[in-house]
Amino acid sequence: MRVGVVFPQTELGGDVGAVRAYGQAVEELGYAHLLVYDHVVGADPAVHTGWNGPYDIDTTFHEPFVMFGFLAGVAPRLELVTGVIIVPQRQTVLVAKQAAEVDLLTQGKFRLGVGIGWNAVEYEALGENFGDRGRRSEEQIELMRRLWTERSVTFDGRHHRVTGAGLAPLPVQQPIPVWIGTASERGYERAGRIADGWFPMKRPGPELDEARGIVADAATAAGRDPSTIGMEGRVNWTGDADRAGAQLAAWADAGASHLSVNTMGAGLRTVDDHLAVLTEVAKMHSSA
Repeated sequence: MRVGVVFPQTELGGDVGAVRAYGQAVEELGYAHLLVYDHVVGADPAVHTGWNGPYDIDTTFHEPFVMFGFLAGVAPRLELVTGVIIVPQRQTVLVAKQAAEVDLLTQGKFRLGVGIGWNAVEYEALGENFGDRGRRSEEQIELMRRLWTERSVTFDGRHHRVTGAGLAPLPVQQPIPVWIGTASERGYERAGRIADGWFPMKRPGPELDEARGIVADAATAAGRDPSTIGMEGRVNWTGDADRAGAQLAAWADAGASHLSVNTMGAGLRTVDDHLAVLTEVAKMHSSA
């Protein structure tokens, strides 16, 4: 199981020095990858009455692709992962180009995690339809994979049209691995049919077992081997090292191929505080 970290966007997002220090430190600690969440704009609760989303207009987020261009230069051994890009609120061909560039800059150490999101305010601001985002995401993945592997693409889909166009340069990985983040039955089925891996939003236990079954059944029905589909779990740090160790073991027992340690929301104030926790978890993992 490859263990990485979740960059604490909401707590270190405005500090450029923290991005460098954090990336270099987690690389030195031996973590395999760095995962970043995505939000382009936040909603203003004073305008959107009753707003109860987890993030708002004051919550800090770096733009993942731009941030990854920087991290590729300062922490070149890390695999960089979007967890996840809300792809239906973005232009598909532009996402394909940005992903190809990150893949080149990291020399093939990039995973594109995608999802359909939950924030209708963000979709409106970006000029995209919130209501058909799931269906569009499948066509987006199909088109991006063609753009990453073909010199000239002609594509006439339900939502996209490309006529004799292509990306140059193409990425190192052809195609770039696409992982799906989801918490719905339809999303699990989609992951089984078309994804290289998935991010379950469930902890090890009966609900995760049920979700894994849906992914596996969909993969089999599509003629795919379920064992080839990666699964990345997440451990949220709560200040309890024993609990974190138990969660690491539970994800390993559940068959996770990857895992990310998330220190956001744990009351850690500085980059050094976050790194102190990750040092402790790294020692715990290396001795397991």
